[in-house]
Amino acid sequence: MSVTDHRPRTAPAPPEPSRSTAPGGGHLPAGSPGRRQKLRASGMLMAPFFLLMAGVFVAPLVMALYMSFFTQDNTGLGFGAPEQTFVGLRSYVAVFSDPTFMGSLGLILLFCVVYIPVVTVGALLLALLLDSGISRLRSVIQLGLFLPHAVPGIIAAIIWLYLYTPGISPVTEALSRLDLEINFLGVNMVVPSIINIAVWSSLGYFSVIFYAALQAVPGEVLEAARMDGAGPVRIATLVKLPMITSSLVMVLLFAMIWTLQLFTEPMLLSQSTPAINSRFSPSMYIYDAAFTRNNYGLAAAAAVVLMVATMALSFGLTKLSNRLQRQEGR
Repeated sequence: MSVTDHRPRTAPAPPEPSRSTAPGGGHLPAGSPGRRQKLRASGMLMAPFFLLMAGVFVAPLVMALYMSFFTQDNTGLGFGAPEQTFVGLRSYVAVFSDPTFMGSLGLILLFCVVYIPVVTVGALLLALLLDSGISRLRSVIQLGLFLPHAVPGIIAAIIWLYLYTPGISPVTEALSRLDLEINFLGVNMVVPSIINIAVWSSLGYFSVIFYAALQAVPGEVLEAARMDGAGPVRIATLVKLPMITSSLVMVLLFAMIWTLQLFTEPMLLSQSTPAINSRFSPSMYIYDAAFTRNNYGLAAAAAVVLMVATMALSFGLTKLSNRLQRQEGR
């Protein structure tokens, strides 16, 4: 008598697809032709960026670092060809012992303390106003805000120089009719005047960055906050701002780097006021050392110091923002 097995039979499992031929775009095994082709295509697409970065950033950086350890000496009573002489860290010692360079760094620090909070808070307020729906004609307002940033820096400086110059400026003439005599190019007002130019040029650009980030905030999150009874101010401060932290850090980085590279505005205004000397900012100090004093080693050393300071501050700000984001996520 035969015994029939009534246990359910399970169908054999289908064979697993090969990772090298997976249609889902999974990881290809090392050494496979598909992986090599993918790496080759990625390299070809990234090559123009790395070539441009090497030519525009790496090569000048290496050249400046090399020149900072040398100086040029003229032989034969100045009639012979200049010879390069290795001086080690002498140029760096001269940079840090020069009170004009340290003074320019202090001025930039003051500029950062005033300019960065003003432009960041102002751009945030304008972006929140645009995002709240209170303002109409948003596209026209965005264009008006962004237009000053599209004006080249030297053109903007010329425009404001005209508005600052007594005797020809309609602003100073209007103020004089109100018995207000303000010398925008004086010793006490020249730094606020430059800060005003900087805010005018970058406020709209940063506002557009914040507004684009606010547009990416999920609508259901805002609706949930409204259903919980939150008003516009609480939504802006407790919902919107924490969700655009990355854009806030990016704006702070842009503003800080622009401040450390301050050159065009004070260089142009220096032609009309004695309150701005040739070493007003670190960038002007570098320009004066290279093209006025013909001390390329000193200029290269100052440029390296400025670059290291910029990189250190940018790295510190990025690390601080990452730490704050991790603490908020806990």
